[in-house]
Amino acid sequence: MKIIIIGCGRMGSGLAIRLARSHHDITVVDQDSQSFDRLGPYFQGKVLNQDALDRKSFIEGGIEKADGLAAVTGNDAVNIVVARAAKQMFRVPKVIARTHDPRYAELYHKLGIQTVTNVSLGIERISELLTFSTLDIIHGIGNGEVGIVRYDIPPLLAGHPIKDLTVPGEMIILSLTRKGKTSIPTLGTILEKGDILHIAVEEHAVDRLRTEMRTVGGG
Repeated sequence: MKIIIIGCGRMGSGLAIRLARSHHDITVVDQDSQSFDRLGPYFQGKVLNQDALDRKSFIEGGIEKADGLAAVTGNDAVNIVVARAAKQMFRVPKVIARTHDPRYAELYHKLGIQTVTNVSLGIERISELLTFSTLDIIHGIGNGEVGIVRYDIPPLLAGHPIKDLTVPGEMIILSLTRKGKTSIPTLGTILEKGDILHIAVEEHAVDRLRTEMRTVGGG
């Protein structure tokens, strides 16, 4: 995957190193050239010493072909401008932004942008959100404690009932879209190839949801 990281502080550099080790195509943008020292001598990605708010940075970073972008500078205002541009102007499929002030979280969510706060947990979470292709958190409720997840059913899950992906108090199926029509399924509804689910899941249960999906699907 081609991923652009805006900001090379603790979170940005940690995320870049993690994703590069997984053989993703990484570009890191920061206006402080010394910040790239955090990447170490063996970093295989590309670095751009430019202002993140300069359109040139987007173009040179390859945003028109990017699969994902993470705006993780130390400035909430910069992150929201960059994330919004990536989402609305360049149509980047997956956009994640760091927020320091929880008051910004609701604004991000209204724009369809997922947010993270904690550095150590954030690196792992952003990495998963950017690279996990079939499980996409498209909206957060409150301060992100509950996420609305879109899940495109793989062939291996066809034939299983909705109840196999339901854990009361942690994850609930909100809707099922089949052949262009959306409805609220019952626990006994049988999944079919091509179905799309929207699931409400508590933040702490996201990993469990992934595990459930892999177990049920035989992956």
